[in-house]
Amino acid sequence: MDNTGKEKEAMQLMADAEKKVKSSQSFFSGLFGGSSKVEEACELYARAANMFKMVKNWSEAINCLLRAIEIYTDMGRFTIAAKHHISIAEIYESELVDVEKAIAHYEQAADYYKGEESNSSANKCLLKVATYAAQLEQYAKAVEIYEQVGTSAMDSPLLKYSAKDYFFKAALCHFCIDMYNAKLAVQKYEEMFPAFSDSREYKLVKKLLEAHEEQNLDNYTDAVKEFDSISRLDQWLTTMLLRIKKTIKGEEEDLR
Repeated sequence: MDNTGKEKEAMQLMADAEKKVKSSQSFFSGLFGGSSKVEEACELYARAANMFKMVKNWSEAINCLLRAIEIYTDMGRFTIAAKHHISIAEIYESELVDVEKAIAHYEQAADYYKGEESNSSANKCLLKVATYAAQLEQYAKAVEIYEQVGTSAMDSPLLKYSAKDYFFKAALCHFCIDMYNAKLAVQKYEEMFPAFSDSREYKLVKKLLEAHEEQNLDNYTDAVKEFDSISRLDQWLTTMLLRIKKTIKGEEEDLR
């Protein structure tokens, strides 16, 4: 089936979904299985959204998912509504490249998951929000999320190990605002979570703080290179470390 055929099929699925919604609202349907028709309508909207995605008609895919979300939230089915919000967020982040809108949908998904006490799923969405917030220089927002998720992780035997990463990222966001902010934050994290002080991430932040205080560009670069030789820096960390590096006088070269 070519793209035109797929788009026609998607439009038909959407029309069928609308019919089911309308028929579910009639008096007799309300007495005899109206809710099952509404659920079928949601499934049709989801199928239509997938077809629209295949032909890269992103706006119609989003419209179908929003319509399904509206119905699911009316029914009190927030977990599946959250999943559809994530699908929309993924379209905005990878296809339409609208980070602000992606953030809004991840936040809404997190709220729904929290309401259903699915804290692990909520935290995954919030970490996406923190990643983008920091990239947009909304550091206070990112810090709040990293601290919240880090505090939650350190109390869990299964998630304890990941807490150091969240406190590390929170410290870098603090550092992007102000060095003294970062110093105080690192002290706080060390007191809250003593295991943090044994981590390579903690040692890197301490070296970076010293290098920044001394305005020593070489020491800053060496500390980053040493860390990168064992744990490869991802794009997010590279961006944050470069932003901090630019606040050292005489910064001219790249991190690598």
